[in-house]
Amino acid sequence: MMNKLKGLVVEEQGQGMTEYGLVLGVIAVGVVATLVLLKEQIQAMFDEVLTSVSTRDDS
Repeated sequence: MMNKLKGLVVEEQGQGMTEYGLVLGVIAVGVVATLVLLKEQIQAMFDEVLTSVSTRDDS
């Protein structure tokens, strides 16, 4: 009887970890999708900074 109760507690912890893993996976997919969608804007921003730094006059 006690082993069954212990088994239920362990299973709930495993279920909780699975849920956290799924949430983390959804967040990761969202971040990757956002980066893919904003790729051109991000690249333009870095190009602008690179141009600004490379044409800077140090005098």
